[in-house]
Amino acid sequence: MLATSLLGRLRRRDPGYAVLRRGARLTLVASVVFYGCRYGAGSSVLATYGLFGAIAAGSFAQLPGPAPQRARILVTALPAVWALIAAGSLLAWSTWSAAGGMLVIGFVVAFAGVGNPRLVGLASAFQLFYILASFPPYQPGTLPERLGGVTLAIVLLAAAEVLLWPDPVPVSYRQRLAVVADGIAAFLDVAAERLTDPHAGPGGRDPRRERAYDLVASIELSRNPPEWAPSAAGVQDRALRICASALREALAEADRLAADAPPEPVGNLTAARLLRSCAHTTRAAGRALAPGAPPVGLDDLDAAIGRAETAYRAAEGDGDDAPDVSRLCRDATALALADQTRVFAVGVRVATGSRTDGGDTPAGLFEYARHSPWRLYWWQFSSHLAPRSAHLHSSLRLAVALAIARVAAGVLHLTHGFWVLLATLTVLRTSAADTRTALRPAVLGTIAGAVVSGGVMLVVDQPIVYAVVLPVTLLLAFGLGRLLGPVWQQALFTLLLTVVFAQLSPEGWRLAETRLVDVLLGAVIGVLAGVAMWPRGASHDLRHNATRYLGASADAVEQTVLAILGGAPSPDRALDRVRRRMILVDSSYCQYHSERHHPHRQQVNWDAVLSAGHHVVPGAESLLRRNPPGCLAGWPAADALLRDSAARLRSAYDDVAREVAHDSATGPTSAPTGCADELDRVRPLLSGADPQSVRHLVEVDRWLTGLAASLARIRPPDGGPAPM
Repeated sequence: MLATSLLGRLRRRDPGYAVLRRGARLTLVASVVFYGCRYGAGSSVLATYGLFGAIAAGSFAQLPGPAPQRARILVTALPAVWALIAAGSLLAWSTWSAAGGMLVIGFVVAFAGVGNPRLVGLASAFQLFYILASFPPYQPGTLPERLGGVTLAIVLLAAAEVLLWPDPVPVSYRQRLAVVADGIAAFLDVAAERLTDPHAGPGGRDPRRERAYDLVASIELSRNPPEWAPSAAGVQDRALRICASALREALAEADRLAADAPPEPVGNLTAARLLRSCAHTTRAAGRALAPGAPPVGLDDLDAAIGRAETAYRAAEGDGDDAPDVSRLCRDATALALADQTRVFAVGVRVATGSRTDGGDTPAGLFEYARHSPWRLYWWQFSSHLAPRSAHLHSSLRLAVALAIARVAAGVLHLTHGFWVLLATLTVLRTSAADTRTALRPAVLGTIAGAVVSGGVMLVVDQPIVYAVVLPVTLLLAFGLGRLLGPVWQQALFTLLLTVVFAQLSPEGWRLAETRLVDVLLGAVIGVLAGVAMWPRGASHDLRHNATRYLGASADAVEQTVLAILGGAPSPDRALDRVRRRMILVDSSYCQYHSERHHPHRQQVNWDAVLSAGHHVVPGAESLLRRNPPGCLAGWPAADALLRDSAARLRSAYDDVAREVAHDSATGPTSAPTGCADELDRVRPLLSGADPQSVRHLVEVDRWLTGLAASLARIRPPDGGPAPM
């Protein structure tokens, strides 16, 4: 019964035994490398760099993907590892040169995550390789041994990832998108059925609608680990982000159509036929995300969109009858949904590497796909070289803290000074609150480990004993310690270091004392750096960047409306500003979700804030394709109505931006009305109006209504939960 209970607790703490498998692989590789180098080759240098190379790459590096992908990343990273060890070995001749190198390399390694956040998983390991090599003794002649030990460890670890107890292949973001596409396609079928038969389907809340919203929520960046979220600057990740946004907006449009279904059945409805085509294309695009699947075709959807645009004239009236505004509204909403479906399909083609041409690609939305990866990464880096970049702040904070720790270790002539930098690296977080949270387990665990280690070394002074127990301590530190929590992990890691250095350079019980002093010094430096340099972390940057992001979105909306009214040029520059703001706010948002927040403090709905901005750019581009600038010029009544709508929407953006700037919960707002009800105020303008102009007016006003609905998701009615 006891064994069954322990196994049950182990399964709950470690589903699939992923941590234990990883710990077992690391234990086997580290033991083989250490024993072979220390006792087989008789080299302490080979053993030291082989062991710490295995620990850095196997424990500190957090790599995404299945086992073959992780192994490929490890082997590909070897040239960078060699360069870092060579730089550290050559700069170790003085404290100040080593500290200067730490400042530069620490910043470069941390800031490299801007171009591809998955590199953040390698950042700590890369920092450790330079840290270990930058400490005395200054022996450039041992560089071949250092590189040989690390290379042996990483190659064996890469082989073990593939051959020894490989982890189950996790669900990728592309697979999640495929499931979401299938769920939304099912709801599109429901929406099409309700347009032709409003009494069809279950009454009340449709389970397919609920499932679609739950699936869309699962692809939010905040609900996916940073190493899996598509947040890199490359073509594929950008396309996946656009795909997720398009699915989110397609679901919102479908929900609006289902809510605006006519009270009585309408046969041969254009919107219903278009929705069925969108459902088919959405399913096909989702299936195309699978490896080796054929690319999704766009011909059927384009044909359906063409037929729907032609059918607009049937609802415009013949010049004597008033246009059917309700049908115009539904058709415009269906076309907006089809635009988002097409964006999703093209995004899937880009993400899977299929060829696209000018006809495939919406103007401006996938323009980046024509540029090289290096150009895209340069844009990402240059965008983050800004005073309000959260990633720039965290990179500078870490580099300065590690450089100060290196100076302190050198000036104080600490025997194991790299423990100071390791402690700083372990404690320092992106905010002062997180740094204080990490401090307690680091200090308590080190004290406990030092006490136990000192007691053991007072009793046992035979190196052979420590050689025998090395695999046990490795498994405890990197297997059981991870499952028991940070205090246990730090204590067992301290015990492991004692066992290792008792074989490399026996110092007796004072080794535990040295470990304790070094960790306390490194922790103090980490806490001081966290408090002194941008202590509020990403939350302050996120508020500032989100405020500017919402302001730029409001400007783009106003410029788009004025362009359609003929009172301003094309809003291309305003839309470009929104895209640039999007880069910074996305980065701040990802870092914000990695920080600790007060559990009782009401937070801003950041997912809805970013979705509101994502709605602006593709929506404006689609709107301008069917409603060119100046199409409503010369209609004073429409000019006054749309200017008033844009001004009220601008005021709503400003209100939300002010609340976001103060990190306060957004207040309740009135629930948005249905599309047809909202357009009741348009009807008095239609007497004697040109039918084509009426269609333009309906579509522009429908777009503004959709933007108001996206703001309502930030500020839910009566303070209740937002639907998305």
